[in-house]
Amino acid sequence: MIPELLTRLKRWTGNLPEGKHMGRISVTESISLDGVMQGPGRPDEDTRGGFTHGGWGIGYQDDVSLQFMGEGMTGEGVMLFGRRTYEDMLGYWAATTDPNPFTDYLTQVRKYVVSRSCDTELRHPNSVLLNGDARETVHRFKEGTDADITVLGSGELVRALQQAGLVDEYVLQIHPLVLGSGSSLFGPSDRADLTLERSVTTTTGVIIARYAVTKAA
Repeated sequence: MIPELLTRLKRWTGNLPEGKHMGRISVTESISLDGVMQGPGRPDEDTRGGFTHGGWGIGYQDDVSLQFMGEGMTGEGVMLFGRRTYEDMLGYWAATTDPNPFTDYLTQVRKYVVSRSCDTELRHPNSVLLNGDARETVHRFKEGTDADITVLGSGELVRALQQAGLVDEYVLQIHPLVLGSGSSLFGPSDRADLTLERSVTTTTGVIIARYAVTKAA
């Protein structure tokens, strides 16, 4: 995954009754203009379905995106991954020897990993397995914590959370290109109304937009 995805934007806890708090899920993704989220970081990152456009996000990072997306990296919160993204992202950053701020951050932050298999091995520190159906396990987790929860990548997990109405916020880096194929961020789900809370345009033409999901009263 490209470095600017590694972030936590810490704010707003939602329209909850006074005295009641639960976790808030923020989905942070790089997408193409036609909504593809598959394999932005490396040519071999995700070739499922014969995807040949891997690495399409390379070259778009600039100081504007780093500043916007880095604002919350030192904030409190936890991360939520699907199993495949956890293994790919942590494996990549744990193995690199180049100086960077992401290896230490990903090592130290508490990570929750959703997997259908109870035998899933979590090889990296500060990792907790959430075993079972994503919609059920994440719903219980969200109700049992007041932490800010960031999801990176993890397309299958995100689409399951969308269907269950568990996403509270999207932070999207919308790249100025159309890929024409690949896995889409959004899958079949109920309508969701969004409120634009902030947006910036980078020097490379990427629009970074933060949307809050409007919850029914």
